[in-house]
Amino acid sequence: MGKKKFLSWAFLLLLLVSTALYGCSSDNASEEGEGGSEGESTEDKVLIFGRGGDSVSLDPITVTDGESFKVTKNIFDTLVNFGEQDTEIEPGLASDWEASEDGLTYTLTLEEGVKFHDDTDFNAEAVVQNFERWAAGDGEQFPYYGSMFGGYGDEEGHVIDSVEATGDYEVTFTLNRPQAPFLKNLAMSPFAIASPTAFEAAGDTFGDNPVGTGPFEFVEWKRNDTITIEKFDDYWVEGEPKLDQVVFRAIPDNSARLNALLSGEIDLADGITPSDASTIEGDENLQLFERPSMNVGYLGMTVTREPFDDPKVRQAINHAIDKQALVDAFYEGRAEVAKNPIPPVISGYNDSIEGYDYNPERAKELLAEAGLEDGFEMELYAMPVPRPYMPDGQKVAEAIQKNLADVGVTAEIVSFEWATYLEKAANGEADAFLLGWTGDNGDADNFLYALLDQDNVGTNNYTYYENQELHDILIQAQSEVDEDLRNELYMEAQEIIHEDAPWVPLAHSTPLLAGGNNVINFKAHPTGSDKLASVDLE
Repeated sequence: MGKKKFLSWAFLLLLLVSTALYGCSSDNASEEGEGGSEGESTEDKVLIFGRGGDSVSLDPITVTDGESFKVTKNIFDTLVNFGEQDTEIEPGLASDWEASEDGLTYTLTLEEGVKFHDDTDFNAEAVVQNFERWAAGDGEQFPYYGSMFGGYGDEEGHVIDSVEATGDYEVTFTLNRPQAPFLKNLAMSPFAIASPTAFEAAGDTFGDNPVGTGPFEFVEWKRNDTITIEKFDDYWVEGEPKLDQVVFRAIPDNSARLNALLSGEIDLADGITPSDASTIEGDENLQLFERPSMNVGYLGMTVTREPFDDPKVRQAINHAIDKQALVDAFYEGRAEVAKNPIPPVISGYNDSIEGYDYNPERAKELLAEAGLEDGFEMELYAMPVPRPYMPDGQKVAEAIQKNLADVGVTAEIVSFEWATYLEKAANGEADAFLLGWTGDNGDADNFLYALLDQDNVGTNNYTYYENQELHDILIQAQSEVDEDLRNELYMEAQEIIHEDAPWVPLAHSTPLLAGGNNVINFKAHPTGSDKLASVDLE
């Protein structure tokens, strides 16, 4: 590992004189007599990736949305990586690591000779500066840091005591308490290592011009349209990347995105609706990709807003929604009904919990017990973009609206531009909102603690739900290294969440993507963040 890739002067010259075409590579093949011998192409390999929405920021530590990580995954590297299509830990910018027996110290050996895109050196001090930046922030600036490491600075509960450069290429983490998923947390997209020179100079605008060590470097961002990244010639992994350029193109409408793929305007498309899978499979020029399922789509209720401060109301909403009908109508067999906040593939899943059945009469009884026998009015936030866990948020919202009307609840559907939607939900402005989560590291902690613990209210816990008993269990589970005991604790936590019902868990989906047959070696990752370094075009 760690060997740099050198391009010949001839290829560099070709890159300078070639014109990058925004289209499929099958349209980019050079003709005989136009800059190369017969059968060769002098055009850059440009991959156009059609997606449902724009990124919020390209500073990975500041965001929680998949559309941002989809891009930053290719601009930045993390200290350790996940496997090609799983969440097993593999080397990244750290080539090796060692943990103490008590789980309080981790020593990482770093790759040497790695450069940031601004030609500054990656080393132990750069790692320290990144963690110092994150720890000095707060939940509004760097929400994921607090969600995964328990707080900031000297706050009680902050897992990381210190990060020290114990050599030019050695970093030692000292923890205040053991954290079982610590290495998995380091592999998550938010904790990618950025150039200290760049983020210190840019301040709050670093997300507009990001600088990492990844296979591609940032070129241009046309808001709500395209983000362009191009091959980093000095990338430290030999033979990568294969592509010269990647253009992420925002196409919010599912049908328009599919048509763009069918017409050859784009090479890859995510957010393929299950109803369109047969179209892809029936086209010999296309291929369908299934992302390994590790997600949950849900209806969240903000428990600080009346009447959702009453558990009976939240339980009534759970009984009012026909989840099986939603899965049948909008997922077409590529999802299963959810009853817990974590998917069944996650260790610690509690299958013994009996989910809330579709029972409008019971919903009416619970509303009457809460003093709302005549129902109530509310706003229902519908996502403006397709997400892996919910291909069409608007249609799901309309179906839920009808379910609620059947029990006397009048729901007005509202929506906003994606970044605004997330901001307003995080601020607790929604009565109820559709959202979801794709697991970042394959651990139950990343669902239950990140999304439903009181430490994360206002960041990833959009419901503002707090329960001290739950909090104590989740912290104990984080610190427990015995996997069987951890699983028992997570099963107990799910019982509490089920009774308090801050969510209506809706579905665990198998997200679909599609691409042209010219796309080689694309591997859809269960986290939803796909590294494109080994992807090629023919």
